[in-house]
Amino acid sequence: MKTFKKTMLGAACAMALSAGSQAALAEDTIKVGILHSLSGTMAISETTLKDTMLMLIDEQNAKGGLLGKKLEAVVVDPASNWPLFAEKARELVSKEKVDAVFGCWTSVSRKSVLPVFEETNSLLFYPVQYEGEESSKNVFYTGAAPNQQAVPAVDYLMNQGVERWVLAGTDYVYPRTTNKILEAYLKAKGVAPEDIMVNYTPFGHSDWQSIVSDIKKFGSTGKKTAVVSTINGDANVPFYKELGSQGVAASDIPVVAFSVGEEELSGIDTGPLVGHLAAWNYFMSVDSEANDEFIEAWQKHVKNEDRVTNDPMEAHYLGFNMWVEAVKKAGTTDPTAVQESIIGVAVPNLTGGYATMMPNHHITKPVLIGEIQDDGQFEVVWNTSGTVAGDAWSDYLEGSKDLISDWRAPLSCGNYNVKTAKCSGQNF
Repeated sequence: MKTFKKTMLGAACAMALSAGSQAALAEDTIKVGILHSLSGTMAISETTLKDTMLMLIDEQNAKGGLLGKKLEAVVVDPASNWPLFAEKARELVSKEKVDAVFGCWTSVSRKSVLPVFEETNSLLFYPVQYEGEESSKNVFYTGAAPNQQAVPAVDYLMNQGVERWVLAGTDYVYPRTTNKILEAYLKAKGVAPEDIMVNYTPFGHSDWQSIVSDIKKFGSTGKKTAVVSTINGDANVPFYKELGSQGVAASDIPVVAFSVGEEELSGIDTGPLVGHLAAWNYFMSVDSEANDEFIEAWQKHVKNEDRVTNDPMEAHYLGFNMWVEAVKKAGTTDPTAVQESIIGVAVPNLTGGYATMMPNHHITKPVLIGEIQDDGQFEVVWNTSGTVAGDAWSDYLEGSKDLISDWRAPLSCGNYNVKTAKCSGQNF
């Protein structure tokens, strides 16, 4: 009996020591959550962002980590399932105890997780262009707001003589809100309602024959017509293939896309698409030393010299580096401290300038218009002379044009109404 008790006591001590060692190990690492779809319709775009984050974490660890600790990546797969995004976000924050989360692509996934991050006062770095109309103290928007992508793209096309507009998007919040802004903007510029065609399709839509036919008919009136595309995910592949099949050339009806980059083009024959456009804040073809180093590091990380880079990858690069600098500045990963310290942090971007985190939790970015080449890359045909600060609230929508966001004290408000001098709500 004594021997048995000694054995059990020894086992219990060993278990306690093991648990203690694991706890100590956990305390010696800073956990970083990665919340991107690795399966489903958005995997075509989001898997690359997961790999980008793993590369950035590896690089930071090679520099000695952060605050004397190694960074530990915690990866989950919300599988292009919007309610599952919220479950996985809570798992990262409440169970895994991550110090920050980098993730989401679609606005519906961001909207799904937003209550989780606000309830737990955790941090989300969101790396994709979006519709604006939001500013949360718990989210840092490192992708483009409409004034950093959609509106400049329309201005560019107007200067090219476009008079009729097809607003084609996937049926969810980002395309609908962006197109609402663009409709208001176009009408303010004198475009007649009959010269605006709006079309929405579900995620993963594959039968584009009749829609492309309608676009061709709409563009056959003698007025120069363009397609402004907010189509997301793997639906872009059959859309562009159908454009090519029906002979829709860029010289006839140019398409400017906000969700198609080098990664999406790598899976299709780009020959028929030469001359069509995309509006982003970064292209792989940008000539800068920082970009050359990033591309080399990326291709080495994935062990494939043919892999491309794209705009949301740069957004994660910027967001991650801003978070690292904010943590260093604060001396802690505490979310409240980081929220305060990150405003005003500036880091090099990949186009040769700097990105700065503004008080509205959006960043400064250059705007680039790129033309598709037959090798799947983009030639920059237009760009802003400097960077543009992202607007959380559109100047063209009633109910939004009087709102500003400033998360610094004493305002500390995401939707302050300059006319009523009141904060409409705590966050957005």
